[in-house]
Amino acid sequence: MTVIIDSDQHLYESRTLWAEHIDPAHRDEALAIVDDDLGYPWLTWRDRRLDVADVQFPGETVVLGRLRQRCREHLAPEYRYDEELPVHYWEPSARVEHLDVMGLDEAVLFPNFGLLWERRLSESLTALTANMGAWNRWCATVASQGRGRLHPVAHLTLRDPVWLEAQLQELASGRVRLGMIAPAAVDGRPLSHPDHDRLWSAFVHHGITPVFHVADQPRVLDEAFYTDPDDSFVSVLEAIFLWVQPAVAVTDLIVNGTLARHPALRIGIVELSSIWVPQYLMMLDGGWDFTSALNGRPLSPLELRPSEYFHRQVRVASFSYEQPARLTAKSGDLFMCCSDFPHSEGTATPIEDYARIGCLPDDAAGLFHDNVATLLTS
Repeated sequence: MTVIIDSDQHLYESRTLWAEHIDPAHRDEALAIVDDDLGYPWLTWRDRRLDVADVQFPGETVVLGRLRQRCREHLAPEYRYDEELPVHYWEPSARVEHLDVMGLDEAVLFPNFGLLWERRLSESLTALTANMGAWNRWCATVASQGRGRLHPVAHLTLRDPVWLEAQLQELASGRVRLGMIAPAAVDGRPLSHPDHDRLWSAFVHHGITPVFHVADQPRVLDEAFYTDPDDSFVSVLEAIFLWVQPAVAVTDLIVNGTLARHPALRIGIVELSSIWVPQYLMMLDGGWDFTSALNGRPLSPLELRPSEYFHRQVRVASFSYEQPARLTAKSGDLFMCCSDFPHSEGTATPIEDYARIGCLPDDAAGLFHDNVATLLTS
């Protein structure tokens, strides 16, 4: 029997998680969830409201839109946050029990509200790393209480190398095996910059895999293109072009030789769609061949084809509606099953969803286990 690992779930942070786990020297920088006079809970930083804290349920995106519209109209919320929030959304042992309900053996757990604040806290590196560190300390507790079935994802940045290396060491000792990083430039430097080689070596040394995931992170497109009102939860442009940022980031790591220099480095791409991969791999090799010929030399000395580095070192989460079996036939066995539970765009019944399109665990070990296991054991 195939051990089924869901590559994308989310664990809600408690109202006081950051204050309870942050370095005491930076407690005044701690994020918090605080109610306003009408009863709406807000994720806040330095008394600045970042976004409404909602309780999501799979398939109920319209409910989230109604919540935000009521908030704009200064109408009271239709539910009280603490009463609506199921215990398995935030409590590790309860999530373990809920995996049985979902027919899953193990799950990768990304933060919930941690997806909302990285870009906005970037103005203060101290606040950024302090709140990341608070979540990361909680990750060690989740891993311990998860009894080998929960795989929490740390929240990391390459902007402070000394801090990052210390975090990786602590995470490894806490048996945390994944770390979410932004697929974006680091203070003006590409991810492939030689200054970052020591950091990629540190990821490998500590057995922690960097993962790209949808989040409020530094953008690759010019800010002028983002015309959404300030109170929009998700930008239209970001929703349409989910795949662009991770594609740019992993291309940078391939064509500039980072994956060649670090053959044991693995990269995960999660909740950033997968249907783009077949065309991307064709363009990756085609663009490399064309520019190498046109310029009279390759950008960097690669022993393998660019797409071969992707096949060797990158794995991509694929929702059932993206037809992962068809993608595998075109691109190879690169894909991982995912639910995005409990988010509204996700599902509470992933195994049934995949079965409806003919993907069964015992017939697709790569999709349901092997590929995500590769990221967890790097």
